[in-house]
Amino acid sequence: MAILSFLDRDHSIAEPHYSRWLVPPAALAIHLSIGQAYAFSVFNIPLSRALGMSDSAPGDWKLSTIGWVFSVAIVFLGLSAAIFGAWLERVGPRKAMFASAICFAGGFQVAALGVATHQFWLLLLGYGVLGGIGLGLGYISPVSTLIKWFPDRPGMATGLAIMGFGGGAMIASPLSTMLMAHFRTATSQGVAPTFVTLGLLYFAFMMFGVFTVRVPRPGWAPASWQPKAADARHMQAAVDLTADQAIRTPQFWLLWMVLCLNVTAGIGVLGQASPMIQEMFPGAITANAAAGFVGLLSLANMGGRFFWSSTSDYIGRKAVYATFFLLGAALYAIVPVTGRAGSVSLFVLGYVIIISMYGGGFATIPAYLRDLFGTIQVGAIHGRLLTAWSLAGIVGPALVNYIREYEISHGVAKADAYTTTMHIMAALLAVGFVCNLLVRPVRKPDTLVGTSATPVPT
Repeated sequence: MAILSFLDRDHSIAEPHYSRWLVPPAALAIHLSIGQAYAFSVFNIPLSRALGMSDSAPGDWKLSTIGWVFSVAIVFLGLSAAIFGAWLERVGPRKAMFASAICFAGGFQVAALGVATHQFWLLLLGYGVLGGIGLGLGYISPVSTLIKWFPDRPGMATGLAIMGFGGGAMIASPLSTMLMAHFRTATSQGVAPTFVTLGLLYFAFMMFGVFTVRVPRPGWAPASWQPKAADARHMQAAVDLTADQAIRTPQFWLLWMVLCLNVTAGIGVLGQASPMIQEMFPGAITANAAAGFVGLLSLANMGGRFFWSSTSDYIGRKAVYATFFLLGAALYAIVPVTGRAGSVSLFVLGYVIIISMYGGGFATIPAYLRDLFGTIQVGAIHGRLLTAWSLAGIVGPALVNYIREYEISHGVAKADAYTTTMHIMAALLAVGFVCNLLVRPVRKPDTLVGTSATPVPT
């Protein structure tokens, strides 16, 4: 349609005097919006009491059932990123951002209908499937564009792009709580009208990113910038690989495991953060305080994405991931002790550090891919790698939710029901450390299976 021609890649090529520093705000507009997903846990308890209001009634959804909404959204995030990654490279970020806004905002409206009619499949279809597709398209749309605009600092660039996704809950958590309180009545928790309102607000905000983003002109490079020679910290690609070539290397699958294990260890906590802290410190933590905890984790998630990815420009991606896995495993082993001791401050501090590294893993992985495989199809390669997030989005919340239910059904106090899960997370991070240790540079003559390692035309 001619009316939508402004979305075409040819119409989004930057003018000669366009500042590359306008691209990070455009990326943030998308990622701060879709980052609302990390605040979904504030809806868990209200949704579990949709019929009973003050407590769960027969016919109300269980917390473990509601947890599948977040998991399905993450599954479709990864699947849509993998399926549409090559399409994004072809049509450009503007069209992908617009499609993301339509799907994400539309998902809220369908989910609102599901809540209003108490039809779980509609809630799952709206927020999980349609909204999840919006998440995937929005997540990858600015990443390869920013890497191309900032070849001199790719870690910082991806941190700028992805930090918004981690920080989205910092806005969404208190906003959602406020809207539910505003719309709550004697017979409604206010979730459905909150969904409708959020969908409209986020669509408007995402349009700023759509209209602002640009792609660099062919042959553009920062003034006086010269590519650096490879060193021990950064495994610069010896050859640009397509997505099809990259997935035939062991390096791709090692990074797939690295991302999957790092995400599994953090995503379950984020998906259940609000109920978890209320149950571990009964009476001491109110619903509003728990919403504040979710917001604090969002801030850590956001700040960690910029801090750790920027740090990787100096010490290397591999060293940063080694830090994630070693320090994260130690903290997961220690945090349950702080809970049993009743120390809210130490418990919160431990999870703030853990979630900062969780977010940092997401922001560092695109630059890691760029180092190994080049920039020609880094967006498509990144999209395929995010299928690791899809699996982690199921495994992480399932570990937290179902082990919790099992422990409670066998007489374990709610405050102690998360200990086993935390120890499992520590073990997963130890495996991730080994996978990261095995990553080696991709060389021209080796590691490619079923394809020749020839340069890809630009």
